[in-house]
Amino acid sequence: MKALVYGVAPEPCELPSRAGPETSPLVQNLARSPVALMQVPDPQLLHEDWVITRPRLTGICGSDSKQILLDFGEGDADNAMAAFCSFPQVMGHEVVADVIALGPRARGLEVGQRVVLNPWLSCGPRGIEPPCPACRSGDYSLCWSFADGDIKPGIHTGVSADVTGGYAELMAAHDSMLFAVPESVPDELAVFADPFSVSLHAITRHPPPRSGRVLVYGAGSLGLCAVAILRALYPDVAVAVVARFPAQAELAHRFGAAKVLAPEPRSALIEELVAWGGGRLRQPLQGLPMAHPGAVDVVYDTVGKPETFEVGVRVLRARGTLVKAGVHAPGRWEWSPLYFKEISWVGSNAFGVEEINGCRKHAIAHYLDLVTAGRLDLRPMLTHTFRLEQWREAFLALADQAASGAVKVAFDQR
Repeated sequence: MKALVYGVAPEPCELPSRAGPETSPLVQNLARSPVALMQVPDPQLLHEDWVITRPRLTGICGSDSKQILLDFGEGDADNAMAAFCSFPQVMGHEVVADVIALGPRARGLEVGQRVVLNPWLSCGPRGIEPPCPACRSGDYSLCWSFADGDIKPGIHTGVSADVTGGYAELMAAHDSMLFAVPESVPDELAVFADPFSVSLHAITRHPPPRSGRVLVYGAGSLGLCAVAILRALYPDVAVAVVARFPAQAELAHRFGAAKVLAPEPRSALIEELVAWGGGRLRQPLQGLPMAHPGAVDVVYDTVGKPETFEVGVRVLRARGTLVKAGVHAPGRWEWSPLYFKEISWVGSNAFGVEEINGCRKHAIAHYLDLVTAGRLDLRPMLTHTFRLEQWREAFLALADQAASGAVKVAFDQR
């Protein structure tokens, strides 16, 4: 089959001349990224309860974009997550697909069925019995077995050398990893099941107080999904959003944000947030000001950079919560407000079984229910689609979002 493979000799290419100075490093990186579109063996059934699918629409996750654009930063060399991946990889885990073949022990699926992928390579897909305590409790993204069993290390589809993802003509998956898509839900909505679920986990595990104020830092897929979730599930909460690009800002307004702000200059950003939330601004001898009392109850940080954390802890109220959902390289940041205001800084890793209004089910099942009920419509986020052969153009659109207006980019293989 044809697949986009990461971890091989890069394809030669000519660099476009249109990129501006801010995006040119990412464009340069794309030219040397170890990626190539090539023929690879068709995927096989890894166990008898696996199935083979044909991807229809595959979203480009922010982590995939960072990887291919080599955008994790210089401080990422000792990343502990390297223990949970293997190469070469065929990435792509935001997948809508058709089932085309069933293993002899696969259950709950039919050939021809349209499905969306739950990508976690946890105990069940790895054939590990009994399942670990995390899997038993539905916390599949915290599984103990991501490097165990007869499947090569990888936390999810697309980061294990054995489990090729949706940037390919075919994709294998365990029967538990696939959710049937209702006929009323188009591919363009189904493709958001994964990023929605990531943001749902961050919000429902660390919910805002009633009539509170929250900041969503970043207005890419995770940030905009967070805004939509907050509006659908917590309508009495006021939401401010930091959006880097005009297309993101427009969608943040459209999805119901009360206030949308630019990320720079950060001093002005802090001042506006404090004025919006009703906090009191304190100016140090030098550097950024801090709110005390603070103005914001929870910050959902979908960027995860030192400069975003510095803003978050400055605007949070005492004993507020900073939720790190974004992935980036580590770096130094001025975190004295973290201890002074006794802020909870917590990580949020993907999703599993989540609870909404007392109902516990898989996050993807919640998403499909909300979409079917007409409570969510994320289709405006899908701004660009490309054929797999146009993979370089797809990542160029993400490298130069200011010019392209790209928010969610996907490979359309229908």
